Amino acid sequence: MKEKYYISTAIAYTSDKPHIGNTYEIVLADAIARFKRLQGYDVYFQTGTDEHGEKIELKAKEANLTPQEYVDNEVGVIKYIWDLMNTSYDRFVRTTDPNHERVVQHIFKYMYDKGDIYKGEYKGLYCTPCESFWTESQLIDGKCPDCGREVEPKEEEAYFFRLSKYQQQLEDYIENHPEFIQPVARKNEMINNFIKPGLQDLCVSRTSFKWGIPVDFDDKHIVYVWLDALTNYITNIGFDFDESTEEFTYKWPADLHLIGKDIIRFHTIYWPCFLMSLGLELPKQVFGHPWLLMNSDKMSKSKGNIIYADDLVEKFGVDAVRFYLLHEIPFASDGTISYDLVVEKINSDLANVLGNLVQRTISMGHKYFNGIVENKGTNEEIDNSFLESVNNLKIMTAQKMDKLQVSDAITEIFNVLRASNKYIDETMPWVLAKDENKKNRLETVLYNLLESIRVCALLLSPFMPSTSENIIKQINCGCEDLNFVPNNKYVLNEAKILFQRIDKEQLKDEK
Repeated sequence: MKEKYYISTAIAYTSDKPHIGNTYEIVLADAIARFKRLQGYDVYFQTGTDEHGEKIELKAKEANLTPQEYVDNEVGVIKYIWDLMNTSYDRFVRTTDPNHERVVQHIFKYMYDKGDIYKGEYKGLYCTPCESFWTESQLIDGKCPDCGREVEPKEEEAYFFRLSKYQQQLEDYIENHPEFIQPVARKNEMINNFIKPGLQDLCVSRTSFKWGIPVDFDDKHIVYVWLDALTNYITNIGFDFDESTEEFTYKWPADLHLIGKDIIRFHTIYWPCFLMSLGLELPKQVFGHPWLLMNSDKMSKSKGNIIYADDLVEKFGVDAVRFYLLHEIPFASDGTISYDLVVEKINSDLANVLGNLVQRTISMGHKYFNGIVENKGTNEEIDNSFLESVNNLKIMTAQKMDKLQVSDAITEIFNVLRASNKYIDETMPWVLAKDENKKNRLETVLYNLLESIRVCALLLSPFMPSTSENIIKQINCGCEDLNFVPNNKYVLNEAKILFQRIDKEQLKDEK
């Protein structure tokens, strides 16, 4: 049996069209999921939408729609973007799904009966866009520490979850599972800023609006956002108190929750404590990925600095955008995006390094051998280090991906692509072609290049799936081995340009 791998994104909030920074997360998760499939794992990749809350109720009212009509429209937009980016999710979940709502009600009642949820009264400062309560000391310059917007005082009856009850258990778990929160800087932030100062009990119901899952034993209340949203990771794979399914037993715990660094507190404090209350295993790892910035600033409508994925795709194509997102955002540091930066990477890496290599290798195969290339085994000293780099590539990329260093994994592949271009310059096939006695050597050189291209194309498939498929079709070899294979036969198809160079000035004129 294959080993299972369950990866999830955070569920997208249905308040606005996702911008390219939001889209980064689904593309990153997709690359990890595809790489795991390439390694032979039985991957389950879940994403979806978070559809309840006061902000949705207000936006629906402004649009003269019911909340359900409003979220149905927004879900369509989100799914369109996720599908446009060629993401291979296995299940798209919604928090308005009747089964999810039913199980959330069961979870709330279970926690209440257990004494982990109690009724009280909440007085605090509330940020509607973030759906979060704050204390005065948590504010930054008197504003929400997450989004920088104004907060307002609110007071209402509410149910609370005894977060404080699980503080020591959570501290012990994090200490004994150093891989649980990644990167390490995020773990230190959670421990020092939130856990060590003491966990406060968490408001888990609201009465001041109605768009949410009703508390079935007290219909004055609706279940508050985080208990509703976070439980999607288990409600949609068959968890229930009556009888959890075989699917749940098989898939849980999740191997990776991939989320933005701004919501890591909820996933590494609230969610683990909820699971401890339910007596369930914790996810194996939570990775708080960095942000994608526009001109060194977080994207927001109010700042007018938003770029949307579909606009980028229209200009540059899906795989070029995927490449930029995955390669230009480091493991633990924020990345920056602009149209000019995307053009630079397309021209330097995709057109010059990858596209140029594939086109000229296939063209030489047609020119010198009528498109049929086999290995004549006429190797020389110069081949050894080059072929060693091809053979090591599978291990090198796997090592990087195991650490979620996706950008570095792509760099490893492009190092071999650059080595392939250098190998052409060093072996000079055009010189070999002039000497009939060097024909076998020439064919060996081209074979070595085609094998390098084949291995790189397969390993690029998680990051640039359409481009990978295009390359495999052009070199026309069905071998899926991720190492150099000495006895393949290439019957080459026509060389087609993978990526056109883009003129920056022309792009400015078009904009």
